[in-house]
Amino acid sequence: MEKKVINPWEWQNQRSYVQAVEVKHAESTLYISGQTAINADGVSSNAAMKSQLTDAIQNLEKVINEAGYNPENIVKLNIYTTSTEELLACFDVFQDWVAKHGIKQASTVLEVKGLFETLKVELEATVVK
Repeated sequence: MEKKVINPWEWQNQRSYVQAVEVKHAESTLYISGQTAINADGVSSNAAMKSQLTDAIQNLEKVINEAGYNPENIVKLNIYTTSTEELLACFDVFQDWVAKHGIKQASTVLEVKGLFETLKVELEATVVK
């Protein structure tokens, strides 16, 4: 598989995403449902945004690993949040995770009116192999 990042500008680098990712000769593609701070028993978290973001990242990684893929091959990651302000206050958690795995993904961040039950953040990803 070949991945090529397309970044006509520099400013997005500080926000931990890229403008586009071209993938050639992929063996397979994994489309992941939105991952949130729901525990193994199916109980939604009512914790603060930072804790929910950490849990959502861990759940996303678990799905990626269970499927036999690697986080560094995430090519698209959408973030849904009930509060962009709260998310940005702890965005370093996300940025540290992206840097740790060397992820170069196209992203969209959307503030939504609500998520399931008490959830504050949801991560939806596409991963290639």
